[in-house]
Amino acid sequence: MNIVVAPDSFKESLSAKAVASNIATAIAKIMPEANILQIPISDGGEGLLEALVTPSEGKLIPVKVKDPLLRNIQAHYGILGDGTTAVVEMATASGLELLKEIERNPLITSTYGTGELIRDALNKGCTKIIIGLGGSATNDGGIGMIKALGGKFLNKKGVSIDEGGGALDALNQIDITELDKRLLKCEIIGACDVSNPLTGNQGASIVFGGQKGGSTLELEQLDKNLFHYASVIKSDLGMDVKEVEGTGAAGGMGAALLAFLDAELMRGIDLIMDTLQLEAHIKNADLVVTGEGKIDRQTLYGKTITGVAKVAQKHGIPVIAIAGKIGNDIDEIYKLGVTSIFSIVNQPMTLQESMEKTDYLIQSCVMNIFRIIKSYES
Repeated sequence: MNIVVAPDSFKESLSAKAVASNIATAIAKIMPEANILQIPISDGGEGLLEALVTPSEGKLIPVKVKDPLLRNIQAHYGILGDGTTAVVEMATASGLELLKEIERNPLITSTYGTGELIRDALNKGCTKIIIGLGGSATNDGGIGMIKALGGKFLNKKGVSIDEGGGALDALNQIDITELDKRLLKCEIIGACDVSNPLTGNQGASIVFGGQKGGSTLELEQLDKNLFHYASVIKSDLGMDVKEVEGTGAAGGMGAALLAFLDAELMRGIDLIMDTLQLEAHIKNADLVVTGEGKIDRQTLYGKTITGVAKVAQKHGIPVIAIAGKIGNDIDEIYKLGVTSIFSIVNQPMTLQESMEKTDYLIQSCVMNIFRIIKSYES
């Protein structure tokens, strides 16, 4: 049996590479004769560097930057084997995993550090930059990033507004006269892990702000602030970004890439699958195993499992998906090509307990699945 193992990371627990390795190990224990191909995947969030830099024989570049609360940290980005293409995973500088749960606050968290990574890539002579927009701790519409690249966001007094999504209601004027001119000669691609618009009930704040620490009332305010931000962008830059697909990625970072850097917004999963030639591998498989930390309705918006399943469905290949948590409203996911979904959690436990035992839980779950498959082959 030819099996393609193509999972995403289990957020805040295991990388996509580690998840794939655990799945493959479990399959081999039950079906040692199986031909297993591991292809770790990213949808534009965590794992983008791992998915693109290693296969290209590129290198990681360490950089001192600001974290979401403007504390000094060391982050990194990648330069591919061609020497001119940079891969920036914003989660390494502006990610949720950099903050303790008590520190998470989308009213004040900033994307400034991501801008510093982009600036360093420009300093290294890169002329193409791929920016992964998943796993962010931010809801600032990308203003921190643009500030780091020379842009200015001013209030009615002509003073720079504070960091974070909570400050956007004070925005009165955008000044990009000092924006880094090297960006004009640089191809920018935003790899979006979701297709949500900037504002509204399916927008950045309402859908994703809660996991970043926002209360219900704060999410409503953040959504209003992004609506105001979009209005100023339209007035000063002549671009309407409110309802463009993908502009809600990473707390509105997609909107900033589109409006200020003339970026192309792509589904991250499509970018990765094309680069890794995933379809060519899947069409020759008998089975695909994928997975991510949580499978729910958000999975429909450009997540890894959806992308993998669509390709497999095209070639009539069954897909098994595993997850740490399965949410409600997943019927549509089955329609997109997933054959069956399994939770790795095998007994009542806290989130912390499950995250500490993810390796064991993945292997135990996958071994049980393949015991069933093995029994039908016998």
